[in-house]
Amino acid sequence: MLILKSWAKRVVSAVLSLLAKAALVRFRPKVAAITGSVGKTSTKDAIFTVLSQFYHTRKSEKSYNSEIGIPLTILGMPNAWSNPVLWVKNFLGALTLLFFKSEYPDWLVLEVGADRPGDVASLSWLKPHVAVVTRLPEVPAHVEFFSSRDALVLEKSGLVRAARPDGAIVLNADDPDVLAMGRSYSGRIITFGLGSRADIRGLAAEFVYDQAGRPAGMRYKIKSGEEVAVVHLPGALGEHHLYPVLAAMAVGESLKLNFGQMVEVLGRHVSPPGRMRIIPGLKGATVIDDSYNSSPAAAKEALTTLKNLKAGGRKVAVLGDMLELGRFAAAEHEKLGRYAAACADLLVAVGLRARSIAEGALEAGLVKDKIFQFDEALEAGQFVQNLISGGDVVLVKGSQGIRLEKVVEEVMAEPERRAELLVRQEPEWTKR
Repeated sequence: MLILKSWAKRVVSAVLSLLAKAALVRFRPKVAAITGSVGKTSTKDAIFTVLSQFYHTRKSEKSYNSEIGIPLTILGMPNAWSNPVLWVKNFLGALTLLFFKSEYPDWLVLEVGADRPGDVASLSWLKPHVAVVTRLPEVPAHVEFFSSRDALVLEKSGLVRAARPDGAIVLNADDPDVLAMGRSYSGRIITFGLGSRADIRGLAAEFVYDQAGRPAGMRYKIKSGEEVAVVHLPGALGEHHLYPVLAAMAVGESLKLNFGQMVEVLGRHVSPPGRMRIIPGLKGATVIDDSYNSSPAAAKEALTTLKNLKAGGRKVAVLGDMLELGRFAAAEHEKLGRYAAACADLLVAVGLRARSIAEGALEAGLVKDKIFQFDEALEAGQFVQNLISGGDVVLVKGSQGIRLEKVVEEVMAEPERRAELLVRQEPEWTKR
């Protein structure tokens, strides 16, 4: 997130943490903290949508989930990147907050990442009133920096251990490793998921199409005890979109918020850019923009959505590198390619690691002239622009570092709306 020398980053982090801790002591807000390997940012945004309907609430901007991003959120300060003058301005602003301000949010909704061992432990001082764990798939994102998957699971469980005993934890009932985190917690446990054992359950999910037969969104039911409601999710696709909404409902349930009011506000919730968002494409095509990030589990879910959709034309999968997989990288890319062969009519692989996706698809029977390979996103985007035609559905998914939002920009019908619709449109990103 920051372009700082390592020593400067340590100093900035230490000062920010000290100021953030002081802010928590002075203002005593309640904290909802979210971790997991899939869906953290979407879950954070959905929880904010619910809590902000009832309380003065602040959330982590974008995916500010680190030892620097979280204190910045607590202090209400922007990222100064590598500008020392702006960092000094931030520090002075924080001191002004502590000594001269009286207004502060009732709730903070914070995303907690774990890129490396010790990341969650270093943030245990948050002591969340509600701790939420999303999902930990078989090969999670960021596993490269951990000795094993079990080590990453243990790291993520640190948020549950840090939760206040008089608070609540919200766990994904469909993930056995996440569900097991509740065994040692003495406070209230609320679960969410699609399975029958979840306290807050999603069911009967189905795609919605417009009058021209193009994908337009989803419709599904939420069940809590005896209460059931239908929720519409316009402009986004994928069963995994249910999980953030269900988690948000579970957080609300932990606070005894009104079920009907929560359903109503979540019906207006808009999923963040780059997360299976439907964007009109050139020549009457439809783009499913999932370019925010990628991991084996998330990429497979996106392909499953593509497979199950009705399309008037071809199904095109544009798949980029999945980063930070370490020793699992080659095998997982090949595995994804084999699955893509069963889900897409055409495959466009982008990046050096994605060559293994192409190899896997070829081995699984997708013919060679339907597989295309590119090293860079812009080149791939220009190719796809000429490839697509009316009725085609184009899925675009890859890790942050491969920058597949550039592909979406090349094929979207309204590129002038890129700042509104696409991820990574800030100057710090567009210059790269």
